[in-house]
Amino acid sequence: MSPVADTDVLIVGAGPVGLFLANECARRGMRWRLIEKRAYQSEHSKALAIFPRTLEIFDMAGIAGRFLEVANRVTTVAVESHAHRLSTMQFTPRDTPYPFVAMVPQDVTERLLCEALRARGGQIDYQTSFLSMELQDECALVKMDHAGSAETVRASFVVGCDGAHSAVRHAVNIGFEGGEYAAIYLLADVSTNDALSATEMQLCPSESGPVAIFPMGATRRRIVGTIEETVGDAPTLELVRSVLAQRGPAKLEVHALNWSSYFRVHHRHAAALRIGRAFLAGDAAHIHSPFGGQGMNTGLHDVWNLVWKLDLTLRGHAHTRLLDSYSAERLPVIKSVIGMTDLLTRVMGTPSKLAQALRNAAIPMVSHIAPFQHAFIERLSELGISYGGSPIVEGDGRRYFDETMRGGSGIRSRFLLFIGRDAEPNTRDAAAALCSELSDVAELREGTDEGITLVRPDGYVAHAVRAAYTTRALESVRSLIELQTKSATIPT
Repeated sequence: MSPVADTDVLIVGAGPVGLFLANECARRGMRWRLIEKRAYQSEHSKALAIFPRTLEIFDMAGIAGRFLEVANRVTTVAVESHAHRLSTMQFTPRDTPYPFVAMVPQDVTERLLCEALRARGGQIDYQTSFLSMELQDECALVKMDHAGSAETVRASFVVGCDGAHSAVRHAVNIGFEGGEYAAIYLLADVSTNDALSATEMQLCPSESGPVAIFPMGATRRRIVGTIEETVGDAPTLELVRSVLAQRGPAKLEVHALNWSSYFRVHHRHAAALRIGRAFLAGDAAHIHSPFGGQGMNTGLHDVWNLVWKLDLTLRGHAHTRLLDSYSAERLPVIKSVIGMTDLLTRVMGTPSKLAQALRNAAIPMVSHIAPFQHAFIERLSELGISYGGSPIVEGDGRRYFDETMRGGSGIRSRFLLFIGRDAEPNTRDAAAALCSELSDVAELREGTDEGITLVRPDGYVAHAVRAAYTTRALESVRSLIELQTKSATIPT
């Protein structure tokens, strides 16, 4: 912990991503501060879907329970065109305790994260704006405005979770690469009849533009679709009904409009996620089409990847390459998400008659192919995210999740060394000696898989050996941990 800094981590922006980061800093006992220029939290539903891997992350963070209590669980994805059902796919990913999409309105998500944060003794500094930042050798010097009063804070690290127009990103002059879709988007939170199942979401391709329908309950739904022209300052009930009558399921009736908005959609990502002591996460780092519901989830995964690296660094246990790995690991994931949502958006809304005919003919065929179903679920659920190719991973970097990692106390900022039950006593002794020597950063556990598995503090495999146990395998584990945890100076 730097004696020069007033706080370890200054978090700019109290949306879901900033709130989750604050919770994780609090859980690890870090010094943190969360500032938000608004006077209060969002009152609108906005982001909605929480996918299985995010629920696993919430479980490891100890906050999944309340989300499960309020969530509407979706287990089916249907594709319909002109009231004709092209496909129905079961969303039932294997090997996870959360085989569904949890639909939780963003205002509820923020409320639950605020409650969890306050239960840990935390608070949010509202009406506080980030103005400028000077990156120094030992800290970041940040100038802020708190309700009209100037304030300067020294932070060991600054994380910009402050949205698409991020002041933090502009302060460090990081480019925002990509472009803008020509279409205008309609977003509406509506009350409906109960003709459609509360466990099914619908994707409706159309030559007039795609529409997606997300159930928040039996008679409440989120509608997202493209339109050619706006009507008034916000979409009206009549406009929403007109769009659904043209492109949506025939039996869906909209009774009332709870909230609505127009918005433009970009597909952009930051050229880098780190400059010295400053980092970007969430919409400050990437924005993309809402089709696929990946935006908030991707941002939550950003800070889950980052926070343990900050913690180890602040405790003097991290090499600079560990912080560098944040960009190296998350940018490929971000680019993949942007590519997937862009493809889905273009396929769903192509104006080409030939492309429409090909799409409508292909969807019923490929959706019944098992490998396609598996790939679709793995991508949408985010269970397929891995960090193979990372400079701090040996192997495929796949996800790892077991009972010992759940509940908020099972995993924090130490590597977990899992040894299979078939290991010989001398191997167990050697592994125990290694973890004792590296007790600040490593912990020994019994695994269900054969061999040796080194799991990072974010639940991804850093190294695995399935062959016979050898001293050489444990030395590889030692080398990989030391590669990341040897202390070094942080450059600005």
